[in-house]
Formats: sequence, structure tokens, C-alpha cells
Amino acid sequence: MKISVIGGGSWGTALARLISENGHAVSLWVYEPDCARAIQTKRINPYLPDILLPASLKATACMEEALAGTVFLLFAVPSHATRAVLTQASAFLSPDIPIVSATKGIEKKSLMLIGQVILDVLEYHNPQSIAFLSGPSFSREVALGMPTAVVIAAQDPALAKQAQAVLSRPTFSVTQTQDVLGVQLAGAVKNVIALAVGCADGMGWGNNARARIITTGLSEMVRLGAAMGAQPDTFYGLAGVGDLCLTCGSDLSRNLRSGRHLAAGGPLTALSNMTVEGIESTAPVYGLAKREGVRMPIVEAMYDVLNNGVSVAEALGKVLNAPL
Repeated sequence: MKISVIGGGSWGTALARLISENGHAVSLWVYEPDCARAIQTKRINPYLPDILLPASLKATACMEEALAGTVFLLFAVPSHATRAVLTQASAFLSPDIPIVSATKGIEKKSLMLIGQVILDVLEYHNPQSIAFLSGPSFSREVALGMPTAVVIAAQDPALAKQAQAVLSRPTFSVTQTQDVLGVQLAGAVKNVIALAVGCADGMGWGNNARARIITTGLSEMVRLGAAMGAQPDTFYGLAGVGDLCLTCGSDLSRNLRSGRHLAAGGPLTALSNMTVEGIESTAPVYGLAKREGVRMPIVEAMYDVLNNGVSVAEALGKVLNAPL
């Protein structure tokens, strides 16, 4: 069947490649026309420059073309662009088309989770037709076919099963859950924690401090989830501690590298040519914590660093002496 992927960054491209390898005709919407042309003519996306893309994967910068005739949609754009891109796509989507969101984050001004943004933009869409993909999955390793295990969250088990069939491969394991709230929260909060771990690395604080921040970060994630009605077990699975360990533990993590850059006093504008979700998510996660009355010292520390001019040493130094 024809499947559309909205988002031609490294993550969307990796998933599009995977789905193509499962025998589906894939249409990949790419924001940059030059990038779409590179995929069409050279079978290469500049975001994954050494990975050849299959001929069954078609790229376009035209949303109408990307969505024409599609029966299944995978959404993989940066969180801050979700509303604008969905608004552009809305004219070409039927109310019941299955949507799998692979975007992790929270909208800054509204504090909406990605699923809430989707329903706010696509106001007539069936909530039962929306699922969420998360878990420890660096895009490059997925594109290379390295063993990966993720989770798909959907209120409707039939949708989860369909998404599982579309995405599963021998090296890409997909498990199911109905906790759409917990999966979305975990995917957003873990990026902020990884940013903090990178800051601690940049300060040269060592592995002991790293372990403390990760442990405290997991506690914060669980507390926020409990306050908002998520299932605690979700945060001890792939979407929670699994993704947290990955994002905090590898140089492939943009959040980790960006935290090191912040600790060195570098400007935010020089961090990356791609979105750093930990930076994008800090303010809205901080806002959720305040709204729900949840104590999140790491999130507060990163908010102070990014918004209030507090030094990394001062902000995270308080975390190391705070109760879990």
C-alpha cells in the first residue's frame, strides 16, 4: 500500500527507508526542495549522506503530491514545527486515515502534547486513529538496519497491530501499549535530562554525577507522569528508561552534545543544523511541572540555564544536593 512519511530529516528518512524495505510504496515529504531532489536523483538524503535509499522511496517538497492516495501516514517532524506542517497537510487528509506520530516533544505556548496538537489542528480526526512511536532508536542505526526495539502506543489495539505490521522487521522490533500519555511524556522529558547530562559532562564532573542526574531525571519523569495520569510502568520500559539511557549515553545524541556545548559557554545558534529537542522541550516541560505542581529540579535547572542566565555550574550544582 502507499504510505506517506511527513518529515525528511534523518529520523523520518530512516523510517521511510525501513517501510520501503517492507515492500510498501513510500512518499516522503521533505521541507527543503534541494533535499527532495537529492533523494530523487542521487538516492541520498544529506542528513544521512552515506546511506543509499531504495528506488521505491519517492521524495517531494509538495504536500499534496506526498499525500495523494495514501492510506497510512507517519509523522516525523520536529516538535516546534508540528502545528505548521499539520496545518499544511490538513487539506489532504481524511478524518480516519491512520496517523503514527514519531515526533517527541511538547508545544511551547499551549503545553499541548503532540497528540493534542494533532487533534487541535485536525479537529475532525478520529482520536482512535492516532498512534505514537517511541523508544531508544537513533535514526542512523535504524537506517543501517541495526537491531532496535521500540514501542507503539495507541488507544485502539487494531491500530497498534496495523502500525506494528507496517514497521516491524527482523532488526526492528515493535511492541504495543495503550498508554499514549506516558509514551508521549517520556519522549519529551528524556531529551531535557540528556541535555543536563551533557552539561555535566562538559563541566568534567565524571560518571558519578552522570549517574546521579540520570537517576534523578527518571524520578522526575515518573512524578510528572503520575500527576498527569500515565502508567508508571511505561517509564520503566523502552519509552522511558530505555530511551533515557540511549539519549544520555551516546555521542550520537544531539541533546548530549548540545549540553556539552552549553557548559563550554557556546552560543545556542551554533549547536546544530538540526533541531535539538532537549532545548525545544525544556520550557514546555517546565510549564507542565509548574501547572501540575510537580517537583522537577533538573528541568528547573535547565530552564534557568536557557532562560534566566544562570550558569551550568550553579544550576546543576543545586541538583546534585537535592533529594531524589
